[in-house]
Amino acid sequence: MPSDLLELPERAALSAARTASRRRTRVFALTEARWAAAALVLFLTALPLQLTGAPAWAWGPLYAAAYVTGGWEPAVAGLTALRGKTLDVDLLMIVAAIGAASIGQVMDGALLIVIFATSGALEALATARTQDAVRGLLDLAPATATRLADDGSEEGVATEDLVVGDIILVRPGERVGADGRVLDGAGEVDQATITGEPLPVAKGAGDEVFAGTLNGTGALRVGVERDASDSVVARIVAMVEEASATKAPTQLFIEKVEQRYSLGMVVATLAVFLIPLAFGADLTGSLLRAMTFMIVASPCAVVLATMPPLLSAIANAGRHGVLVKSAVVMERLGQVDAVALDKTGTLTEGTPRVTDIRPLDGSGLDEDALLALAAAVEHPSEHPLARAVVAAARGRGLAVVDVRDFTSAPGVGVTATVDGRTVTVGAPGRLLDGARPARTAEVTADLEDGGRTAVLVLCDGTPVGVLGIADRLRPDAVATVAALAALTGSTPMLVTGDNPRAAARLAAEVGITGDEVHAGLLPQDKVEAVRRLEARGRKVLVIGDGVNDAPALAAAHTGIAMGRAGSDLALETADAVVVRDELATIPTIVNLSRAARRLVVQNLVIAGVFISGLVIWDLVGHLPLPLGVLGHEGSTVIVGLNGLRLLRDAAWNRAARDVR
Repeated sequence: MPSDLLELPERAALSAARTASRRRTRVFALTEARWAAAALVLFLTALPLQLTGAPAWAWGPLYAAAYVTGGWEPAVAGLTALRGKTLDVDLLMIVAAIGAASIGQVMDGALLIVIFATSGALEALATARTQDAVRGLLDLAPATATRLADDGSEEGVATEDLVVGDIILVRPGERVGADGRVLDGAGEVDQATITGEPLPVAKGAGDEVFAGTLNGTGALRVGVERDASDSVVARIVAMVEEASATKAPTQLFIEKVEQRYSLGMVVATLAVFLIPLAFGADLTGSLLRAMTFMIVASPCAVVLATMPPLLSAIANAGRHGVLVKSAVVMERLGQVDAVALDKTGTLTEGTPRVTDIRPLDGSGLDEDALLALAAAVEHPSEHPLARAVVAAARGRGLAVVDVRDFTSAPGVGVTATVDGRTVTVGAPGRLLDGARPARTAEVTADLEDGGRTAVLVLCDGTPVGVLGIADRLRPDAVATVAALAALTGSTPMLVTGDNPRAAARLAAEVGITGDEVHAGLLPQDKVEAVRRLEARGRKVLVIGDGVNDAPALAAAHTGIAMGRAGSDLALETADAVVVRDELATIPTIVNLSRAARRLVVQNLVIAGVFISGLVIWDLVGHLPLPLGVLGHEGSTVIVGLNGLRLLRDAAWNRAARDVR
């Protein structure tokens, strides 16, 4: 059966599961999003009415409604925090907005409300989507399994009902229902979701298999060794949830001083209002001075000092194929000082390709003839290595002829009749019993020592050639590793579930030293490797693409997923996604984040100078309210425009140039 037809039900099932997972949380299913949208619509309706000179009764109620719809949730949250003796910045913004309205600046207050409501809605949506993706991971494990009774009869049962000691039958094309060990049979299992290995792994009696992995060929009898709640897939879910929950709360730079600033502003405003009253000042004048003080001292310019550079950097990154999920993430990217990289699908393309074609002496075949012969036999097979061989032949423009008497032996190879000759293609260790011919052994060893999978071609029982197949390195992998090493001051660490030999070969190609190569890792091992680095005070950036990378992405200081082939869980768990799969954009985005952080500092200095000047003027002199509003809004515009400099392509190009 053609591979495309064999895989179609599996692909359809996975696609349906992914679609269901994505649809579980729509934007407007969240109350935060509905209230924020209502506030925004009301504000956008009132603003043009006010600007075109409509009477206050036309736009005033709309602004009031925007205050209520966008502000009631932050107000309730702020009052709740206040009961816990914590002054929340959201409550301060609500007070500032109401204060602005009390002295006639209704539009400014409404805008402040809308900004805060929208920010809260986006945060709630991001949290909900991540939770959906974690729950969707459980769809990898099949819902049912075929359990074998003592008399050999078969029974379909729910996988959660399997217990240790049960024996299940896994047919070709089915997913393994539980973690266990093969008791009988042979097959090739695609376990990339667990280990990240790019090629299916031959499984026979005594080999371990994992729930959710896909059995490609051959039937397997598997003895269950773990309950469903303790399977590797279930533990991945638990690790992602735990890492997401225990990850240190992230805050923007300015939020780290919000408590002190908030308390200071409230105390100062009350003092500005009450002290003059105590010395006999009139109520109206004292209230006007206090409200002017609240306006000029409100942190609008400080908030905008932080957000425009970060949001501009996010927009610029998005235009160049990198999705950064929040301003917090953009700030954190510039802090990383260590990098952990996955191998398959991250440094490599994740697709096996023919890298070597070695005709053997005396075979009478050149490279094209050998490849065409192997492709003809492999064409009916559904194996990923077979697809690689056929693709290589078609890439050279070779004809793939029809064959007769095709047979497949799981874990061994395939055989067919081609132009009257019996041709077999498969694993050298399985096709040749006993000693191998010297030249065959030499070529096979040379390919395997280079980290390639050797595929032997026999013609009428005689070896005629060997093909080398490997996952191809991304073109920009070497430059990216070097750039990340230069940015962080340390060589990146390779963390992979692939075998040590393949990992060492790739590490040598990209410039990662032996001490930084960690192979044969399960998902929990990757998390431990990241935590060991973080225990030494490092801020670790993890780059990966698969389900097996998701726990490490969640546990790291910052996680980036490769978007094109990345699993849903990795894409949702990661803090940023490289949408176009261009690995070289990662050092650039780190450098752009550092540029944004420098602009934040500049803007904070500008905002601080303006606020300090206006506050001093209001306290020691008489600051007219219109001039105070003008100074406040002017500082906001200046820091906003300064931050928008990172929107230009020149900022991206400069960040890319500086990492070379």
